[in-house]
Amino acid sequence: MWLLFALLSAVFAALTSILAKVGISGVNSNLATAIRTAVVLVMAWGMVFLTHSQNGIFNIEKKSWIFLILSGLATGASWLCYYRALQIGEASKVVPVDKLSVVITLILAFVFLHEDFTVKSIIGCILIAAGTLVMTL
Repeated sequence: MWLLFALLSAVFAALTSILAKVGISGVNSNLATAIRTAVVLVMAWGMVFLTHSQNGIFNIEKKSWIFLILSGLATGASWLCYYRALQIGEASKVVPVDKLSVVITLILAFVFLHEDFTVKSIIGCILIAAGTLVMTL
């Protein structure tokens, strides 16, 4: 089931890039990010209330709050940079560079989460990095 959601995530991420590139024309990238974020905020809270998950907010531990807030800050920084890059660059070049996050995530997961770094993941990282290089030249 995780694979289905991961594939759907990839499809929606691709749509996000194309729709954003069209929508950002003539709009300040920070304003565009704020509009996108407002829509995401409404959708996320809508899902919380739709699934009756809102009471779970009182059970979140301090450590989780800290890391969720830090994750939100990282997301915000990522979106601000991404929209600015989309505004001044070609989507076909910005998106592959953005996907280097896969390589960076694997490295950070190895260093901080002590996840396995296998031959398969090393080869994958090299291929993603090489593909990014080829697509941006």
